[in-house]
Amino acid sequence: MNTDLIISNLVHPPVLFFFLGMIAVFCKSDLKIPEPLPKLFSLYLLLAIGFHGGVELRKTGLTHEVVFALSAAMFMAVIVPIYAFFILRLKLDVYNAAAIAATYGSISAVTFITAVTFLQTLGLEPAGYLVAALALMESPAIVIAIILARIYAPKKKHEENEFSWPAVFREAFLNGSVLLITGSLLIGLISGEEGWDTLKPFTKDIFKGMLSFFLLDMGLLAAKRIGDLKSAGFFLPPFAILMPVLNGCIGIVLSKLIGLQPENALMFSILCASASYIAVPAAMRLSLPEANPSLYVPMALAITFPFNIIVGIPLFYYLINKADELIPLFWK
Repeated sequence: MNTDLIISNLVHPPVLFFFLGMIAVFCKSDLKIPEPLPKLFSLYLLLAIGFHGGVELRKTGLTHEVVFALSAAMFMAVIVPIYAFFILRLKLDVYNAAAIAATYGSISAVTFITAVTFLQTLGLEPAGYLVAALALMESPAIVIAIILARIYAPKKKHEENEFSWPAVFREAFLNGSVLLITGSLLIGLISGEEGWDTLKPFTKDIFKGMLSFFLLDMGLLAAKRIGDLKSAGFFLPPFAILMPVLNGCIGIVLSKLIGLQPENALMFSILCASASYIAVPAAMRLSLPEANPSLYVPMALAITFPFNIIVGIPLFYYLINKADELIPLFWK
């Protein structure tokens, strides 16, 4: 693998700010970002990437590639939490297995955005329809995980729990992050290039600065959360690395079968490989309160997220460019 890809990703300013946040915690610095601001950064990133994606989607239109890619995204959003659940059941109870499966079946918008900036440093721009894939992939895993928990949880526990499917679907499909990125996508789709020119100073020119602030806060949070995994034993930390690698490789194979360009294949594979630490925890607190947040939150935030932005993005891009050589080996 070309180490220049990893190095260029590591020295990218937003990624360096992530490390700065982690170093601040390890050094016991008093550095912190005032509480309302991280939420603002998150909302800004979702709005900007959704709006840009809508503008780009209007340019490309609904082609065969778009339909196949979005169908593959939905397939992965459904299948990943299912096989992840049964792997996790080897070591965990039903509720924790379901919550972690939902985490790895859903996606991380910030990992997606970091991959966009990685491509931009290479002079590449992914297709806008992949933002639609991001929006489609966030919620199905939540519903699948809850269904699995309902099927496999002890009977007595089912009878004791108060459960509301309308509340579950509302949390899965109308939570703030899903609604904002979907709405921004539609606004970008409607307004097109004229709307992009109007908002360009806001949605493009300050984008990387806002991303740097957000990743600084993520570094602070990840370093604080990493200690929560000490009680998890040996099983979960390797899972938090191997599962995204497996999912990302499946995403590469699917993107190759669809015929995606390398930059679009990277975005698709990183969607498959990422894990949610925003939408899923909010849904799990409502729907599966028996699951332990100190397992699935630090797994996604303190292990999978740093792994993906440091190693996963350049690794998948390397594998995508080597796919023509590697895939035939598996069919011999």
